[in-house]
Amino acid sequence: MDDQRAVARNVALQREWYGEPLGDRVRRLVVAFDVSQAQLAEVLGLSAPMLSQLMSGRRAKIGNPAVLARMVMLERRVLTPEVASGDPGAIRAALEQVRDSRPTVSRPTAGKHGDEVLVPALRAVADPAELAAAAGLLQDRFPVLAALLRRAAGPGQEIDAEG
Repeated sequence: MDDQRAVARNVALQREWYGEPLGDRVRRLVVAFDVSQAQLAEVLGLSAPMLSQLMSGRRAKIGNPAVLARMVMLERRVLTPEVASGDPGAIRAALEQVRDSRPTVSRPTAGKHGDEVLVPALRAVADPAELAAAAGLLQDRFPVLAALLRRAAGPGQEIDAEG
């Protein structure tokens, strides 16, 4: 019974720290990238037993910030059109790039940070005219967000963003 309480506590802490249980996040990555848990552990930079413990709630916290950064990198790569379409080459390349990365954990800066993921994701859900119109609506109160929407809208949409 104490073990069940500890697992429940750890899963609750994961929800608080990571937004949801790590088991859910990891399972989505395993499915999206069509890899085993052991392969995913290697890409993330931790042992397969440690990943299993995190997934099951026997451990609450990812101790190495670079591991969490790689997990987030993979979650973002799932949103790219090539990976989302299931292109084996793109999936393999994304896994290799993340595995070989040496992420640093810092606060993102404003501006074009993350455009390689955000712009394609926005383009996937709205056409350029909609993105430009949304930018125009947000410009006065949220200029940084409006600028991102204009970048996603692409060239030739800047005039529409004013109105």
